Amino acid sequence: MTTFDNREAAFEAHFALEGELEFKAQARRDRKVGLWAGGLLGLGGEALDNYALSVLRADLKEPGDADVQAKLEADLAGKADAATIRAKLDQLLAESRAEVTKGV
Repeated sequence: MTTFDNREAAFEAHFALEGELEFKAQARRDRKVGLWAGGLLGLGGEALDNYALSVLRADLKEPGDADVQAKLEADLAGKADAATIRAKLDQLLAESRAEVTKGV
């Protein structure tokens, strides 16, 4: 195997790892934002966990955050505006990326 082949294989492995870490961070973010939104809705216990899971599932419908944003805007009408939801999504994604990178 040539040096070029070794570098190519290493790059592909690194790219795959970054993709996996980003997926985990987004899933963690979705759960956290679901818990936050569920709290605003007054949910607790199992209902809160189920709501957080429904937010996580919403993110699997389409690429990107638009599906999660739309679900949260519809569910939180009158409780949080679009800018607040977007800010919370961004904040929790940054937190989640740091946690996943650290292995927390």
